[in-house]
Amino acid sequence: MSGMHRVLIRIHSRQDEETVEQTLAGQVFEKDKSLYIRYAEPSASGDGEGVRTLLRVTPEELKVIRHGEVESEQSFRKGSRLPGFYRSPYARFALTTHTRELHVEMQGPLGEIRWEYELEVQDVISGRFSISLTIQEEVNPYDD
Repeated sequence: MSGMHRVLIRIHSRQDEETVEQTLAGQVFEKDKSLYIRYAEPSASGDGEGVRTLLRVTPEELKVIRHGEVESEQSFRKGSRLPGFYRSPYARFALTTHTRELHVEMQGPLGEIRWEYELEVQDVISGRFSISLTIQEEVNPYDD
């Protein structure tokens, strides 16, 4: 795979019993034997800058880096507890992820990444999460 690929990213996120689905435009590129997926989430309030998200993917580990209205880093490796952080204008705290499952099924820039984890905030479990990203080719309506 070479260069930057424009893609659509379908995000399905479940925290305990709450489910959120989004479809966002993004880019996928490869660098230093890692796959990078980049996309922007709209502002929660609709009037801010939103959050830019970058995922670094290897077969064994996933790292999620977010910048903008909030800043955070979380790392995921199956069977591991890994440190991270969350920072907003109002608060900053330490995070720990305990990853139960991590599946990376990519064919070049397209595929699926799924992971399940427990999130600890300041050493207290705040929830169980299940997330899947489906990365598909961006369809240009003007290609016909």
